[in-house]
Amino acid sequence: MRPHQWVKNTFVLAPLVFSRNLTSRWHVQRALLSLLLFCVVSGAVYILNDLCDRESDRLHPAKAGRPIASGRLSVSHARQALLGLLVLGMVPAGLLNLPFVGVLSAYVLLNLAYSFFLKKVVFLDVVAIGLAFLLRVLGGATAIEVPISTWLIVCTFLLSLYLALGKRKHELLSIRDAHNTREVLGRYNLNHIKLAMAGVALVTAGCYLAYTLDPITAEHVGTGALVVTTPFIAIGLLRFYFLAQRTGVSRSPTEQMVKDPLFVANMLLWGGIVVVLIYA
Repeated sequence: MRPHQWVKNTFVLAPLVFSRNLTSRWHVQRALLSLLLFCVVSGAVYILNDLCDRESDRLHPAKAGRPIASGRLSVSHARQALLGLLVLGMVPAGLLNLPFVGVLSAYVLLNLAYSFFLKKVVFLDVVAIGLAFLLRVLGGATAIEVPISTWLIVCTFLLSLYLALGKRKHELLSIRDAHNTREVLGRYNLNHIKLAMAGVALVTAGCYLAYTLDPITAEHVGTGALVVTTPFIAIGLLRFYFLAQRTGVSRSPTEQMVKDPLFVANMLLWGGIVVVLIYA
């Protein structure tokens, strides 16, 4: 179920923070429940992914030790856990509202398409990852019943696209037999990925800057000072690019970033300043 990856689900809380409802008990309770349900369902998605990839994972230097690929967890038990987690995640979603059920269902369907088809298509695989992050943010907004900023949608998608490209870049640099380990990697060009990452990083930083300068944003969050947090976004993007370059590390850059002191400190400072500016 890879709990260490559940940090990605914190995107669900973005609408709570930026809608200025962090001090509302009702909104916080619903946001935390939606976060919990996304963690349960994403755990099911990771099991599905490992079931589909168990043969190729056995050829991967890091993934070969995963429970299903190594044989420590039987396929039948994994399937039972997959179905159980889906029920455990989807049924309580109705306690929130039907739009949230719809978003969570779309998240499951997207990952089904990813596991069986999209992950084999160049660039569509990273787009699917970006859409998964976008659904997390939409899920957070529907759970607490607030409108969501177009800028927030765009920035979320671009940022997740950048992270996915970095992961592919790291795999190409660090895995010798990349084609056999992950079929789609054989169709990627490293230079193309580098150019795409540079372009997406610039656009992401530009969109975030535009978001902070938008008068509508200033009216909505109650301050026009969010622009001072833009350098933290630029630093985070640059740091992740460096992490994706590290070929001597078997862990993906998305795993490295949550354990990298500089990256974590930068993001905590960004989050802290955002909260202070919006709520103080």
